[in-house]
Amino acid sequence: MPIKVTLNVVMAQRNVKSKELAAYIGMSEQNLSILKTGKIKGMRFSTLEKICEYLKCKPGDIMDYEEE
Repeated sequence: MPIKVTLNVVMAQRNVKSKELAAYIGMSEQNLSILKTGKIKGMRFSTLEKICEYLKCKPGDIMDYEEE
């Protein structure tokens, strides 16, 4: 998949634990783990918005496009 998720990098830079972020966005830690590894097929904009709000970042900070 050409979309690379870098959420784990941003979380580490901001010293945010998965448990904290999952609770804030209303997602289980297991689903957040799937998101962090890039194994998801899609994400709601409302979820993306909450992640960016909590991490004080832009969508491009947690996702990137890489040509295959």
